[in-house]
Amino acid sequence: MVYDIVFELNPILHKRSADVDPAKINSREMQKFIKDMVETMYIKDGVGLASVQVGKPIQLCVIAKKFNPLTKNDLCLINPVWSKLSIVKEWDEEGCLSVPGVYGKIKRYKKIKVTALDKKGNKLEFIAEDFFARIVQHECDHLNGHLYIEKAKDLRRVDKEALKVVKPNSKYPRD
Repeated sequence: MVYDIVFELNPILHKRSADVDPAKINSREMQKFIKDMVETMYIKDGVGLASVQVGKPIQLCVIAKKFNPLTKNDLCLINPVWSKLSIVKEWDEEGCLSVPGVYGKIKRYKKIKVTALDKKGNKLEFIAEDFFARIVQHECDHLNGHLYIEKAKDLRRVDKEALKVVKPNSKYPRD
């Protein structure tokens, strides 16, 4: 099932999502939801997707396998928490499925430590760097009620026709 994306101005995007009860992670309903989140992320051309972006305000996000250097699989993060491992930050362009056609520069940590549960409820702990770290921070922002446009600089609108000429993996990623 492909979900509709929730767009900016919807108040659900500005509230912290609820923690997921670990006892419910392996339920049929949750496993189907995770599978549908991944499908939605790909159909909507995202590199990541937070559950709140499809109207379910729980602490869960997915990241496309292409941007996950840890494994060859799509990554599901449940109840994720990250901490900086360096004070080094880097400016780069970001976009967002919940704010279509708007891009801006945002400064993010280059190296972070992430703790979460995976799609089976197992504890995950890993280091994320560079673009992968950027995606994790962007998705965690969503889960905590924040959109990148709140802290981005040089926001600009890019029309759909202009996006068609941007190659995949360009500097205009969307979550």
